[in-house]
Amino acid sequence: MQLYYSAIFEGILYSIMALGLYITFRILRFADLTTEASFTLGAAVAVSLISQGMNPILATLLSIVGGMLAGFITGLLMTYFEIPSLLASIITLTGLYSINLRVMQRPNINLRGFDTIFSMIEPWINSANIRVLVIGLIIVLICISLLAFFFKTDLGQAMVATGDNEIMAKSIGINTSAMKILALMIANGLIGFCGAFIAQNNGFADVTMGNGIVVIAMSSIVIGEVFFKDLSLAARLMSIVIGSIVYQIIIVFVLQLGLHPTDFRLISALVMAVFLSFPTIKRKLTIQFANQKKGGTH
Repeated sequence: MQLYYSAIFEGILYSIMALGLYITFRILRFADLTTEASFTLGAAVAVSLISQGMNPILATLLSIVGGMLAGFITGLLMTYFEIPSLLASIITLTGLYSINLRVMQRPNINLRGFDTIFSMIEPWINSANIRVLVIGLIIVLICISLLAFFFKTDLGQAMVATGDNEIMAKSIGINTSAMKILALMIANGLIGFCGAFIAQNNGFADVTMGNGIVVIAMSSIVIGEVFFKDLSLAARLMSIVIGSIVYQIIIVFVLQLGLHPTDFRLISALVMAVFLSFPTIKRKLTIQFANQKKGGTH
């Protein structure tokens, strides 16, 4: 049972990343592979600074800056240089691998013996899981509140309009290039922020820790959408948190069936495929059932 508790707490932390990817995946309407690099960059920045004696809170906040810079690079490639969005994110992902190695100066850094944002509240909360739960919930609620407020502003609505219909947005005077860059910066800032929390929770940062992480974030979004429909933006963002928790529980459950941990990526891909195809399967079954019912009345 302890594994499921840990899955819930990790799901809350990973939902920060899913909230970031939601901006590019559902608002800009493309899967931003920069996620994998900005997640690692956020972890690398935070852990490197903490290992050099910086306050964990400040180091964690600076991870946002690292993620935002990653998003800015992708946005610049997309807009100024007119490189297709997916290819732009792949270019950034590839280049940032070397940057992450330079930031850490080695493939991985251990935080053993250093304070983290979680250990700072140890005098008040003894349980490691409860510390993750408390900090995770506080951060997630702050992120959701800020995003919900932002997307109600004129700037936020301009960003949504850019994603919905770029041609129309341009026709009413919106600088769509600036909106894309800003969206990518906010998204990857959140993703880098998440990377810093995950690294501190795990006790280390590794240059490969972002590999395949985009599948976790996208799965969280899709699971939330399958379970909850026709929601307000704030409720939609909250459903992503629930989706992230459900995803982690599913992974733990499947691994406990006896599959090897090396099958993690295969399981992740299958979970995402199932939930992405669920609406289509449901629609086809509904049509088939309706046709059969209609045929039976004649």
